[in-house]
Amino acid sequence: MTTRLGRTIPALPVRDVEAAVDHYRERFGFDAPHVEPGFALLRRDDAEIHLWAASDEAWAQRQDFTDKPVCSGAESFIAGTASCRIEVTGVDDLCDELKAAGVLHGASSDGVAATDWGTREFHTLDRDGNLLTFFEAG
Repeated sequence: MTTRLGRTIPALPVRDVEAAVDHYRERFGFDAPHVEPGFALLRRDDAEIHLWAASDEAWAQRQDFTDKPVCSGAESFIAGTASCRIEVTGVDDLCDELKAAGVLHGASSDGVAATDWGTREFHTLDRDGNLLTFFEAG
């Protein structure tokens, strides 16, 4: 039997799941077939992204981190620290669409760029600061 990995689904931390879902719908064109408190599943074509709530603010009130370390795994400062790469067909058209939506990362202000490793890609940011890179091979 040959081992083969399949599709990858990134899970991105966000401060407010409902606000993030609205942002992904309005700016990135994703649908949200499942939304519940603290979690959402987003889809656009074959791409799927999961959002989870990094909304624990209790760490900010702690004064002694020795006896009570930050450890819930859902602290608000985690939101916006993730990234993912999404392979696409039609990277130029998607870049134009997302540029008009105002989500391009400053590094992609000139549009799609060719890389040394054979892709053409551009970078975007969601409302929390998570980095989404869209790329097309060769």
